[in-house]
Amino acid sequence: MIAIQDYYADHFAVCYGCGRLNDKGLHIKTFMNDAGETETRYTPDDKFNTMEGFVYGGLLASLVDCHGTGSASHAIARDKGLNIEPYNAPRCVTASLHVNYHKPTPMGVELRLKGVIKEVKGRKVTVGVELWAGEVMCVSGEVIAVEVLEAFTQTK
Repeated sequence: MIAIQDYYADHFAVCYGCGRLNDKGLHIKTFMNDAGETETRYTPDDKFNTMEGFVYGGLLASLVDCHGTGSASHAIARDKGLNIEPYNAPRCVTASLHVNYHKPTPMGVELRLKGVIKEVKGRKVTVGVELWAGEVMCVSGEVIAVEVLEAFTQTK
């Protein structure tokens, strides 16, 4: 399976959440399975505590966010029939992020994020995301992501 983030062009690979070129980042990796669902696994360390034994909600929102945009990139590649190779993966950014916290998320457990592509409409993708700690769904959310055009990097 391919982690879409490993195939972003270098100028798109500096994201704090998923950028392979960001030495201080989280290095989130998103994979798509044969059923068209996406998965990310991440184990936070104790610098992401909110209180003893529980994960900070801001990190959880970041995980949903980056998993959603990585899922959208996979969906756009699939929709275009693109064979993902180094530096050719579509790159998406967040247009909307909605996060629901259902249960406290325990520290010290591998977190598993599952994404379901709800809609692909041109450059816009809607992704439903669930974040699980073991057998407990702690967070759910929805990400609306938009594919970045190459000209985006020249709009500084």
